[in-house]
Amino acid sequence: QVQLVESGGGLVQPGGSLRLSCAASGRTFSSYDMGWFRQAPGKEREFVAAISKSGGATNYPASVEGRFTISRDNAKNTLYLQMNSLSPEDTAVYYCAGAGRSRPFAVLYHPDEYDYWGQGTQVTVSS
Repeated sequence: QVQLVESGGGLVQPGGSLRLSCAASGRTFSSYDMGWFRQAPGKEREFVAAISKSGGATNYPASVEGRFTISRDNAKNTLYLQMNSLSPEDTAVYYCAGAGRSRPFAVLYHPDEYDYWGQGTQVTVSS
């Protein structure tokens, strides 16, 4: 299995940027499709981004497309989420997740498709 640890969260003003990181340890990081999700208080966990094992394919919901960029460095066993033009609606706990089972990339918007989760990092967008 793989262990995931997020970092990089914090307080940022509206319009600002943050880059989240997710460090992976354990089994080969490059064998996992990876994703980012977020959960605000009182809301369900929401898909933010997904990236294929090689990094060649990515997917975003409309709510973040054009503002957020997911990437990975398999040599460093690290997943990233660059977040730009942040708004208060982006405030949430952000989680990285790994999908260990073989599945179509198109289904990786659903949290049930992931096998491993980090503990989360808080992102607060406020003036």
